[in-house]
This record gives sequence, structure tokens and C-alpha cells, in this order.
Amino acid sequence: MDHTPFIVAAYAVTLLATGALLGISWIRMRRAEGAIGKDRT
Repeated sequence: MDHTPFIVAAYAVTLLATGALLGISWIRMRRAEGAIGKDRT
């Protein structure tokens, strides 16, 4: 039995989850920076 499809799927899931985590973190960071900017003005 060839394990390659499972390995490729595992890498794909890992890369997608990492990308989603980075995207969500970046959005929340920008939102928090915007809130700080509003407090200073």
C-alpha cells in the first residue's frame, strides 16, 4: 500500500491550518493596532 496520498494530505492540512492561523492572527493584530490608534486621537 502506497502511503504517499496520506503524507501529501497531511502536509496540505498542516499548511492550510498554518496559513489560516497566520491570517487570523494578522487580522486581529491589525484590528488591535487600529484600536490603539483610535485611543490616541
